[in-house]
Amino acid sequence: MKTDTLFYRLFKNAPELLLELAKLDTRDSHNYRFCSEEIKQTAFRLDGILTPTEKDSDLPILFAEVQFQPDQHFYSRFFCEIFFYLHQNQPQQTWQAVVIYPTRKTETNGNRHYAPLLNSNQVKRIYLEDLANPEPEKIGLQLIQLIIVEEKNALKTAQNLLNRIKIETDQKTAAYWLEWVETIMVYKLPQLNREEIQKMLGYKDIELKQTRFYQDVFTEGEAKIILRQLKRKLGPLKPSAITLIQQLNTNQLEILSDQLFDFTTANDLAVWFENNL
Repeated sequence: MKTDTLFYRLFKNAPELLLELAKLDTRDSHNYRFCSEEIKQTAFRLDGILTPTEKDSDLPILFAEVQFQPDQHFYSRFFCEIFFYLHQNQPQQTWQAVVIYPTRKTETNGNRHYAPLLNSNQVKRIYLEDLANPEPEKIGLQLIQLIIVEEKNALKTAQNLLNRIKIETDQKTAAYWLEWVETIMVYKLPQLNREEIQKMLGYKDIELKQTRFYQDVFTEGEAKIILRQLKRKLGPLKPSAITLIQQLNTNQLEILSDQLFDFTTANDLAVWFENNL
């Protein structure tokens, strides 16, 4: 399960969840834009940046990182990326870093070199193990809990969340969250297709694929994420390959997203095009 990708997709479409996790004012979420950005002339890339609009210069830039694997070099790399970004862009806003860990055991000790930063208000460390029982009205946090819950408990957790969504939200909001519940379950249970998961969850496809949300997240948004992952893995792509990926439909994007991690050369991508287009 590509947990970090799922989190970044969720934060892109619901930035208020990142603010809520960081215990910041969620009323400012409409003034933020979530993106990833490559640091010029370096091998660094910041996967999650929540940047305020120019008119809201009092709000901080948020650098977000989802770290689900132990990495002894994580803090050195992360802070280098942040300070390179600040040096190159010279933003007017202040900044904060938000690091999301599944548990405290996942975090590597950075106190030797970075204790002043880690112990300051500049850095917020979030441990999802603390979200075992989010408040019932906080649907976004319950959605995050669904991401991290054990597979054996995922179906029951998803069904409970669906019932709450249907009861407590209007139709438009319900469609938004229902699509996310389904998507998370597709990630958690890759051996099943969407129709099988919908049946397990107890509802049918209510033409959510026609909503603007679905088109944005599962077509354009997915293509951008895949292009970024392929560039990391294979290096710069040919313009023709980029165009082909941008023209893939939803099912093709989902297949490519699952298989690209097995690619080692640009030829693997070319073979995939031959076999799937």
